Amino acid sequence: MNPSSTRTWFIILAVIGLLDSVYLTIAKLTANRQMCLEGIGDCWSVNQSTYSEILGIPIALLGAAAYAALIVLVLLEQRAFFWRYLTFAATLFGVLYSAYLTYIEIAVLKAICPFCVVSAVIITLLFALTIYRLFADQAQS
Repeated sequence: MNPSSTRTWFIILAVIGLLDSVYLTIAKLTANRQMCLEGIGDCWSVNQSTYSEILGIPIALLGAAAYAALIVLVLLEQRAFFWRYLTFAATLFGVLYSAYLTYIEIAVLKAICPFCVVSAVIITLLFALTIYRLFADQAQS
């Protein structure tokens, strides 16, 4: 895979993550239970729990901002390699925080939100792509 195609895949995945997070944010802010696709997991319980906000800000909104920031970071990588390290740090934080939230879903809330699972998979794939891109660049050097 060449760097340009990995960047393209990164952006596609980040846009999907952004849309997923925006959808969850709208569901949270409007308290629209129908948006949670009843019968498929328990998105409603997760999205309305006390764990779905930090200082009154929906985690989904923070996720949307994070995905938007990742898109900007990967575009800035063309200017300086430093941005790739920052992308690595951001995706690492995202994976760790996503793992924590998944733990909360399973162990504390005993409910799974399919949209949250999609986000967890996406950030994990973005992290894997970032690692691949770092090692591919070092191998070419």
